[in-house]
Amino acid sequence: MKRILLLALLLVLANLPATAQDNDSSGYSFTMVISLPATPVKNQYRTSTCWSFSSISLLESELLRTGKGEFDLSEMFIVRNVYEGKAKKYVRMHGSGPFAAGGAFNDVPTILRDLGMVPDEAYPGLSYGSEKHMHGELDAVLRAYVDAVIKNPNHELTTAWYGGVQGILDAYLGTEPEKFTWHGKTYTPRTFADDVMGLNPDDYVLLSSFTHHPFYQQFVLEVPDNWNFGTVYNVPLEELMRTIDNAIESGYTVAWASDVSEKGFNFKKGIAIVPEKDWDDMSKGEQDSVFIAPGAEKVITQELRQDAFDRYATTDDHGMHITGIAKDEKGGKYYYVKNSWGLKNSTYDGWFYASKAFVAYKTTSIMLNRNAIPADLRKKLGL
Repeated sequence: MKRILLLALLLVLANLPATAQDNDSSGYSFTMVISLPATPVKNQYRTSTCWSFSSISLLESELLRTGKGEFDLSEMFIVRNVYEGKAKKYVRMHGSGPFAAGGAFNDVPTILRDLGMVPDEAYPGLSYGSEKHMHGELDAVLRAYVDAVIKNPNHELTTAWYGGVQGILDAYLGTEPEKFTWHGKTYTPRTFADDVMGLNPDDYVLLSSFTHHPFYQQFVLEVPDNWNFGTVYNVPLEELMRTIDNAIESGYTVAWASDVSEKGFNFKKGIAIVPEKDWDDMSKGEQDSVFIAPGAEKVITQELRQDAFDRYATTDDHGMHITGIAKDEKGGKYYYVKNSWGLKNSTYDGWFYASKAFVAYKTTSIMLNRNAIPADLRKKLGL
């Protein structure tokens, strides 16, 4: 009997989810200090639309914060309308500007202001025979189309070219709804945004921290995905970190743009860190050990941030959503981050913990409600 029970126990252990085993083997133990309400993790899957997923997640948390309830908003409504805007600008610029799947945080409040919003059920953006978002073909077709328009064998633009862009988007993402029914009532994107959501798009601002522009002023962040030349407020690093902390402590979440190509970013193990010793100076064993237990991290300075950005060591490659603050077993500070890569291959069910050093080093910009910014800093920025 004992032998049968032992065999049964071994079978159960062998079939435990990989995430639980990774959690136990990571060596990190986190205690939540603040955890703010957020909607379930979604999956951008094979698309470059993290900027939309993270910004929408921020708005969904804002609706929870303001007592409006849990919403599932349409990321693809934003993506579709941003693609239309990109196409117009790209053609007007004769192809000299960016035209890709990426976007910036400011795109979401811009669409909310100009066009409104719809729930995901009204516009899921899946009209190409897949249950998951896959935009490889769509991205290639759109790029080839606008490039052909710019080459223009007629030597003069016709009035049909923009309708072609809309036709491609209709085919892949679906026709945009003029009206839809939600909870038994009929809305337009405008009335849904205004009457149901009730969020003011002008409340959402972007902050960054770089020395190649003056502090306490706005500048256009020079990253390829900022196709519409959106501006950010430039603040010193300590003010940027103080703002993130003030936001979370005041009940506001933060959309976070960062570089996740760093070796210290390990989504499977659920941590993002900046070891004190440079990666290239570590042995393989030393590199592996940093994911086993917390250790000393690099002191992040304004100069270190700037150098990494200037030499392309920091790029704007992923948008996420900070929803809390935690500490490890040694008292180290971490931010609790919601990702948009689904639940698989994730120790913490789609969330992870980014150390204070990682956030200070690799943040390219944040977006948050202006009321989450410390009052004295708001005054300096004219907000």
